[in-house]
Amino acid sequence: MLLLRCQAPVFAANCYVLAVARGGPALVIDPGAGTAPAVHRLLRDHDLSVGAVLVTHGHPDHLWDAAEVAGDAPVHLAAPDLYRMADPAAALGESLAPMFAALTDGPWQRPRRVQPLPPRCLGEGGAEVVPGLVVRAVPAPGHTEGSTVLLVRGPLDPGGFDPDTEAAAAEDADPGEDRTVALTGDVLFTGTIGRTDLPGADQRHMLATLRLLATALPPETVLLPGHGPATTLAQERRSNSYLREAMRLG
Repeated sequence: MLLLRCQAPVFAANCYVLAVARGGPALVIDPGAGTAPAVHRLLRDHDLSVGAVLVTHGHPDHLWDAAEVAGDAPVHLAAPDLYRMADPAAALGESLAPMFAALTDGPWQRPRRVQPLPPRCLGEGGAEVVPGLVVRAVPAPGHTEGSTVLLVRGPLDPGGFDPDTEAAAAEDADPGEDRTVALTGDVLFTGTIGRTDLPGADQRHMLATLRLLATALPPETVLLPGHGPATTLAQERRSNSYLREAMRLG
């Protein structure tokens, strides 16, 4: 499995490109503001095309370039966050919305095909979003109402992911072994968690989400957050005070 990453110039949000192999359709996860040129370069360099765009949650730093990246491909977002697609920046609230708007080059462009996450992705076995790539979507409210953790599983191509991901993948597992990879959006980061003081956020829901992730996922799961470096669930269970507190309260 190819697992590629670029970083948005606005709020340093991570954007990921996943594909079964070179020369096929890809999933683009969280194309934030300013990522389109880098995403197109990654696609070209690996002979990939956009099969679909998935968005972990409806904040603009994770979806601003979705229209430019997706073209005619569908853009999927959890149903509770779909309302944010009308004006993602405004949904940040009065304090952050002007700051974000000042950092972008132009007005919001809504993608042509905005759709809720395929219902089958929410099932235990997940579903193919592009051929050969099965995604399971786990509702993870707390940072926003529709925040979602996206799970994929497979052997990571050592030539197809960045050094941070490679280091995380090497931890607690043998090289080449099938790994569960969790794209956590702004739910869980290395050493910290997403904010719960923005519109639509909820501290109680966040604690429940953190407990679910900590107990339901394999410890060797590679965590690919919406900001910052990759990590593993085992590492966060050892060192992330927010995750440890959520587990204690559970």
